[in-house]
Amino acid sequence: MSNRELINLEQLKFYSTREHPCSYLPQELATTLFLDPEQKVEQPLYSALSDFGFRRSGNNIYRPHCASCQQCISIRIPCQSFCPSRQQRRIHKRNADLQCQEVSSIDNDECYALFEKYINLRHADGDMYPTSRPDYVNFLCTPNNYSRYFTFRLKEQLIAVALADQLEQGLSAVYSFFDPDHDKRSLGTYMILWQLEECSRLGLHALYLGYWIKNCQKMRYKSAFRPLELYINQQWLQLN
Repeated sequence: MSNRELINLEQLKFYSTREHPCSYLPQELATTLFLDPEQKVEQPLYSALSDFGFRRSGNNIYRPHCASCQQCISIRIPCQSFCPSRQQRRIHKRNADLQCQEVSSIDNDECYALFEKYINLRHADGDMYPTSRPDYVNFLCTPNNYSRYFTFRLKEQLIAVALADQLEQGLSAVYSFFDPDHDKRSLGTYMILWQLEECSRLGLHALYLGYWIKNCQKMRYKSAFRPLELYINQQWLQLN
């Protein structure tokens, strides 16, 4: 039985925001649908909601719910059929000297300093700028029983961090950040490649990448991973 068959969305309570400016398409107004924050979310429910196109940010489970725009599409990469491009293979080889370690928490000074540097230098135009330690904790360090944290080090230096949620059918790539001084390593792409390998090692179906907007430059990197599965009209369709 699939995750989607385990739940009935009508039995859950959701709340919708008022229309607000879209963070990705400035000409559009966005509305977001949130799961009731009082709802207890364990891995089976979270896994099922992910198959309905939902995503997690901090303690919130949400998905776009815009009346006039349907451009935000939930996407995932099927691990077993993923075929890396020549450039992706080069990126993987370029980072073969990194040491990855799974850690129990990233609520520490070292990880926060890296996050702050990443936001200040790469996303000063985004919602997280200017950042603060409480914002960081609320966004990435909320307690649950399915989050996994991975650190990537060059010798002893921390240069990247990835947060992935363990679903029953895959991993959800929640967020990653890295040292902008190592841009030539393409660390954002490498962490996706590493998480795909982890999915395959665990025998899971897919790595969930959140939302993709065809006309959004910031999200264009996601379409470089093929094949992709897109959630359209209440079903997952493969894009080769």
